[in-house]
Amino acid sequence: MRTLFRLSVLTLSAALLAACGGESGGDAQEVILYTARHYDSDELINRRFEEETGIAVRSISADSDLLIERIRADGARSPADVVMTVDAGRLYRAEQAGLFQPVQSDILDSRIPASLRHPDGLWFGFSRRARVFVYAKDRVQPGELGGYETLADPALRGRVCVRSSGVIYNISLLAALIDRWGPDRAQDWADGVVANFARIPSGADMDQILAVRAGECDVALVNHYYFARLIASDPTITDTVAIHWPEAGGGVHVNISGAGVAAGAPHPEAAVRYLEFLASDEAQRMVAETNGEYPVEADVEYDNPIIAEFGTFEADPLNVSVLGENQAEAQRMFDRAGWP
Repeated sequence: MRTLFRLSVLTLSAALLAACGGESGGDAQEVILYTARHYDSDELINRRFEEETGIAVRSISADSDLLIERIRADGARSPADVVMTVDAGRLYRAEQAGLFQPVQSDILDSRIPASLRHPDGLWFGFSRRARVFVYAKDRVQPGELGGYETLADPALRGRVCVRSSGVIYNISLLAALIDRWGPDRAQDWADGVVANFARIPSGADMDQILAVRAGECDVALVNHYYFARLIASDPTITDTVAIHWPEAGGGVHVNISGAGVAAGAPHPEAAVRYLEFLASDEAQRMVAETNGEYPVEADVEYDNPIIAEFGTFEADPLNVSVLGENQAEAQRMFDRAGWP
């Protein structure tokens, strides 16, 4: 595994040199974007940014952990201007590796809620994703479901599908519950969810939804936009599966995709302009309409009938930086609970 990782890093390094023409420098009218996102919305955003500013975006895509390791290893030689990844827990890992520099921008401070950005301006959220339940309409009544504590209710013994504990989405959720409930109750919750497994955790979020439809479980924990994508490809899924907002007791857990200016960015001014464009109404609409994520700016209007049909929800006001701070404790709780 270590050899494979080393080879992956070398492969990424070669790609970077080919894309950037060297270790650093180049035309000042460009932004070198290292991103763990791979969505059509991002390509549209990059093209519109180029059209509006004349600044080219050179995008390097790879797994979050690989990107973080590559930039950390390159140090001052890294050509990265902007580092973008999904989940505040991963942003925290990049932050701890020293990959970001603080940014002062009135636009970012006014457009992005304080709960969705780093307190010192190291990174900023640009899309919201909610961790929700999907359930079998013929086997679960909506009144049976409440907040996240429901997943540990003995009434759901043998009826819950979830992903593995190592998935950052689950780590961040438990990190939020540690802050909300305290460590003892959070540990009890992890223990209770394990007792309610319908099967050993496996697959991605989409697989959990399909398992509910197939009758393998009655309730699953997923990010909302996976359900939105599935509806877009197969509208009949809503005949048997519905969404539930677990907002009781503190609000729905909301996470982000986010980005910051790299610590050694060769083009820091262009990088800040790129972040400010991500916060614009236009870019926020693209995120919602193309990928089914929610804008971070509450007043942005967008046209996505699928997520509009989901309705509104009350979000947990917790600052997402806490998700990273609590992630090590959350993983230990999962391990003690026997959550694979």
